[in-house]
Amino acid sequence: MNYEIDNLDKQILRLLMQNVTRAYTDIAKELQVSGGTIHVRMKKLNEMGVVQGAQLLVNPAAVGYDICAFLGVFLEKGSAYKAVVEQMRQIPEIVELHYTTGSYSMFVKIICRDTNHLREVLNEKIQGIAGVQRTETFISLEESISRQISI
Repeated sequence: MNYEIDNLDKQILRLLMQNVTRAYTDIAKELQVSGGTIHVRMKKLNEMGVVQGAQLLVNPAAVGYDICAFLGVFLEKGSAYKAVVEQMRQIPEIVELHYTTGSYSMFVKIICRDTNHLREVLNEKIQGIAGVQRTETFISLEESISRQISI
């Protein structure tokens, strides 16, 4: 697509990033354009892959998941990456996985109910995956910043 993101698109994105549930008609009023314009712009942004859906964010602690941990994962061989990712996709506690440079082959974010649950996930699920050599665990004590890129 040859669609350029203009200032109106950026304004729409900023407003929706502040509150994804905000009605297009409200955004249209604020930006002094028609509701149809907002709808068409959002459709184009979705088609371009600029917008990749909308999410409902749940506070894990509010539903009984009190431990956030990060794992540095060492792979036996780099070629095991894709197979390991497919296995890790089956572990619901894994909420993010990144292929990285540096000491670790992968960096993983997991959310667990408590330290016993964390130990179970590590010992019974992650460390048993073929291709995983070892892991290093970091427990988060506090999330101080969580945000999207500013547009």
